[in-house]
Formats: sequence, structure tokens, C-alpha cells
Amino acid sequence: MTESVYKIIELVGTSETSWEEAARNAVERAGETLDDLRVAEVMKLDMKVENGKVVAFRARVSVSFKLRESAD
Repeated sequence: MTESVYKIIELVGTSETSWEEAARNAVERAGETLDDLRVAEVMKLDMKVENGKVVAFRARVSVSFKLRESAD
């Protein structure tokens, strides 16, 4: 079995529509620059409120991705 190492980072995605879309936005945006995403876990949900109204949904997401093998 090949050994692997994974890095975990936290992201915050936003959406004017839903928490689900906020989480998806975070993961899909990360996927544009990170290779081999493995797992995403929603850590926290909150909302941005202005003048007593919800204007945005936010999702804090923990994302793991596999580190590349060294070229040594």
C-alpha cells in the first residue's frame, strides 16, 4: 500500500441563496487551484444580517487534499 499525506485547510464560502450553495462554492472554488480534493466537512454555518434581514449564507468548510509526491 502506498503511503499518502493529506493537508487540511479551512475555507468560508458565501451565497445569497443557501448554506448548501455556500459550501459548494467553497469546495468548487478550491477545486480550481488544488489537485486531488478528498473530503469536505461543513464545520459551521452562519448568516450575514443587514437591517434585520438575511443577506448572505456562509459555510465554514474543512477541505482535505492529497499532497503531491516529491520529485526526489
